[in-house]
Amino acid sequence: MRGVLLGYRGTGKSSVGRHLAGLLGVPFIDTARRIEARAGRPVAAIFRNEGEARFREYEREAIVSLPAGDAVIATGGGAVCDAVNVRHLRAGSFCILLTASVEAICRRIAGSGRPPLTALPPEDEVRAMIGKRRQAYRAAADCCVDTTDLAPAEAAATIARILAEGTVRPAEAETGLAALRVTGAAGESLAGIEQLQRRPTRLYGILGFPSRHSKSPGMYNQLFARYGIDGFYAGFESPDPAAVIGALERLDYRGLSVTIPHKTAVIPLLDRLDEDAAAIGAVNTIVRCGGETTGSNTDWLGVRRPVEDLAGGSAVLLGAGGAAAAAAYALVDLDMDVLVLARTKEKAEALATRFHCRAGALHEGERLDADLVVHATPVGMEPDASSLLAAAQLPEGCTVFDLVYTPPETPLLREARRAGCRTIPGTEMFVHQACEQFALFTGIRIPPQEIREMIA
Repeated sequence: MRGVLLGYRGTGKSSVGRHLAGLLGVPFIDTARRIEARAGRPVAAIFRNEGEARFREYEREAIVSLPAGDAVIATGGGAVCDAVNVRHLRAGSFCILLTASVEAICRRIAGSGRPPLTALPPEDEVRAMIGKRRQAYRAAADCCVDTTDLAPAEAAATIARILAEGTVRPAEAETGLAALRVTGAAGESLAGIEQLQRRPTRLYGILGFPSRHSKSPGMYNQLFARYGIDGFYAGFESPDPAAVIGALERLDYRGLSVTIPHKTAVIPLLDRLDEDAAAIGAVNTIVRCGGETTGSNTDWLGVRRPVEDLAGGSAVLLGAGGAAAAAAYALVDLDMDVLVLARTKEKAEALATRFHCRAGALHEGERLDADLVVHATPVGMEPDASSLLAAAQLPEGCTVFDLVYTPPETPLLREARRAGCRTIPGTEMFVHQACEQFALFTGIRIPPQEIREMIA
């Protein structure tokens, strides 16, 4: 077993790591000591004389060169902010995030000699840096252990038990499994989930109604295998998200993709929302670490990434529902002049008001004039063969992005090609949002082409 200890300095990575390596009978590797050996001087001197940027270069070199095989590895506090580091640390490893109270951290690092990272007072700096790194820490971790009130030997014993038995006590696991059986949500995935008990394998899944048609389980399980992550991604189909999430909490689930119709319904069930999800009013990603859940939204990035070259231009957004809200947020973030059109003008105005856009009603035969047209309604989704727009309504040379992805070539995209437009299929939204979601789940950034090949 390769155990990796993550966390802010002062949470006990080195002291706990030495005890843990002794319990497991494996080597202990402290990346700070490897950096010092490579640089020929202490970490504090590197920070003081060469700056943090140069230290991060040394750090990456040390992490990339870590040996494979059983070991306990303690990493630097900011190591997980680098995607290359995370990929190497996570491969074939179980990653444990060590946390502690700000007061405990300040007490432990007092007098370390390392220069401050900000001009803030010590406690404020710790709070600010942990806040800045929170998402990266939780993405890269398989579990969290609070060391505030634990001696290093106690924390090491806790982690050793997790590595041997998993994070869930048998009684809790059986309660969670029984609740899943009652809901019927897990379907064919239940057998796989039952096999996870008494192992450190982390549980992920997709929650929706319906969701059994989803390609996500196959895709994510391939990605876990490819990047050496001991994870299992299941499908959960239920009209009752609260019941499913309650059962999954007993199984200490790690993350969930959320799809229709639960993207709004899950919000009251979460501990916190990130800024994007709060603004959009919908969650498609849940990350759980240390018993705390955070809701995020990557749908808007699925819209934003394929049209970044059009930043600052004009856009027409068709629709005023949930998908349109994510699209509006993305287009405004690109500093585009956005006109929201819907068959009901009042709905268009309500959405436009939220994001400071213009609004209007969609009239049959009306010619649009924009650099980009984004379609965010269900029209044209199989088995519907209709299109909101005809070729004559689209200006030649504009980009048409249809968020509907079944079928791959929708009626609207066929009309757009007839008009001489550049077209973007809805699969591109799925591809880019999945890349962002995988990063939230694991800390690992993957190229879009990997997802395209998996869902082709």
